[in-house]
Amino acid sequence: MQYLIVKRKYLLLFLTVVVLAVVLTVSIYNTPISAVYLGENIRLVPIYSVDTEEKQVAISFDSAWGADKTKAIVDTIKEYNVNATFFLVGFWTEDYPDMLKYIHDNGLEIGTHSNTHPDLTSLDSESIRLELKTSIDLIENIIGKDTVNLFRAPYGAYNNNLLNIAKDEFGLNTIQWDVDTLDWKGLTGVEICNRVMDKVKNGSIILCHNNSDHILDALPLMLTSLINAGYKVTSVGELIMHDNYYIDNLGIQRKNI
Repeated sequence: MQYLIVKRKYLLLFLTVVVLAVVLTVSIYNTPISAVYLGENIRLVPIYSVDTEEKQVAISFDSAWGADKTKAIVDTIKEYNVNATFFLVGFWTEDYPDMLKYIHDNGLEIGTHSNTHPDLTSLDSESIRLELKTSIDLIENIIGKDTVNLFRAPYGAYNNNLLNIAKDEFGLNTIQWDVDTLDWKGLTGVEICNRVMDKVKNGSIILCHNNSDHILDALPLMLTSLINAGYKVTSVGELIMHDNYYIDNLGIQRKNI
């Protein structure tokens, strides 16, 4: 009898351990329960896309080198009666202040892409702050205060420290993308458009560059195809949620239930 009691005790202990192990692997909002209850460091992620039932996507342009195509990009966006977001590097803003004004005066959204386009994950906190503050000040000294609330990290490189500084100290939502046009690789306009249409879905954020070789060929094709497919093309700020949300570990911004 004593043997049976001991055996039952160990069996119950074993079952308890198994159940606990299973529970700790379960995710809430794609964050493991173990991370919450065992104090693990939760890896933060930016917004790659938005969970939405609406056929809405955002198109964005990173601007770091050159500006000879930028006016035509803005004019095309306005011609199609859509919106977009430009992420500007600080030295680009210094070189092309009139183009910054043109983007802004046409009602398009502007975010920061850092000041000197470094890998910010390789910098200390003070250097990150300087990169963000300098770039924001350069932009807002031209178009007005409190106009920059979006940030895209150079090379798409980020870590918890960068995301925390951007959000907590500068009020910036860090934005990635889930549709990469790869326009910087010299793809033709048709190839860029086909790539976008193969990958786009509700809530997508599309990455383009303002001075890529064939962006002026690709943009009308992209916008025509997206509109014909029923998508509303907007800025990032119009697409993302600004309160009552969470970002899962895949970078999908979702509404809190």
